[in-house]
This record gives sequence, C-alpha cells and structure tokens, in this order.
Amino acid sequence: MGQIKVEKNVGGIKGLCIIQPAVHGDNRGYFMETYNQNDMREAGLDMVFVQDNQSMSVKGVLRGLHFQKQFPQGKLVRVIKGSVFDVAVDLRPGSETYGKWFGVELTEENKKQFYIPEGFAHGFLVLSEIAEFCYKCTDFYHPGDEGGLAWNDPAIGVEWPTLEGRYQGSASAEGYVLSDGTPLNLSEKDQKWQGIDKL
Repeated sequence: MGQIKVEKNVGGIKGLCIIQPAVHGDNRGYFMETYNQNDMREAGLDMVFVQDNQSMSVKGVLRGLHFQKQFPQGKLVRVIKGSVFDVAVDLRPGSETYGKWFGVELTEENKKQFYIPEGFAHGFLVLSEIAEFCYKCTDFYHPGDEGGLAWNDPAIGVEWPTLEGRYQGSASAEGYVLSDGTPLNLSEKDQKWQGIDKL
C-alpha cells in the first residue's frame, strides 16, 4: 500500500489528478507499480478501467483535442518512451471551470500519470523524437462516438510548449512549427474541429 502520491484538482479543475508512482531503483534498474486498485481507492479514486490503449507518435504530432459524445471515457495516461505535453479541457456542462484547460509534461523519466475524468477533451503534443503513450479507459471505444475541439481555439488558449505559429481562423497545422523547425503534424480530421463556441 501507499505506492502512489496523488495531487488532486490540479490547475483548480475538479477531478483532474496527477499521480506519481513510487519508483524503487538501484544499480540494476527500477521497479514500480503502474496501477494498484487498492492504492487508488485509498486515495479516493474509485474508477474502474475496462480497456488499455497504446500509441506511438513522432515529434511534432499533435493528437486532439478529442472527447466522446455519448459514451464518455475517463483516462489514466502516461508515457513509457519519450515526452509529450498532455492537455485536458473541461467540457462538463454546468462546471465552474467549463472551457478551462490544464497541461502537464509526461515523460519516461518523470513517470507521472495524469487522470482525466469523463467530460473532458484530451490531447497531446509530442516533444521527443518519438513517444510511446499508454492509457487506461473507463469505457470501451465506440465507433462514431468521437467529438473534437480545435487544438488552437483562442477562446481556450492552450499554451503548447515550443510551438510557434499564428492562429489563422482554423485548426489547420499550416504555418506552425516546433522551436527546432519540426513541422506540426495533425491528422486531416484534427484539422477540421471547430472552437468551443460551436459545441
């Protein structure tokens, strides 16, 4: 027991949590528990996960901002290789922090995990040459249920680190680069999402 440290309501947004596992290391390497239901419950987190996902992305890829419309998912996310800037935007109707965002850098070195409850849009920007991203979900994937929000919506104002460019009225990646010149890389679908005022 007691293998995690939980920071709740990060960024002043109720429900968002940063979870820091205890890492046991020596000259051979390290060991850590990446998930323990008893420790989570002891910390007041009683979500049940039903699906694990993993993705790999190259530097400059931005995935997001995604949410599920009819079957919302809570997500416990972490990076096992590389680094990303991970972002959640509160889209819960009636929330005091509706439209507010919070971001955290997740890396293979810091081993932080980020819990994003149901009702948030989520996305991440890859800062390393490659990143392997793992997450647990509280509901299954339902085809056709995905919604999205423009990653650069000025009404939300996410401050993506190292990203340079000027908003030109859409979610297009055109004209955006990382500070080292790497072009921003978005899927065709992610360049078509609109702002929060269109939800």
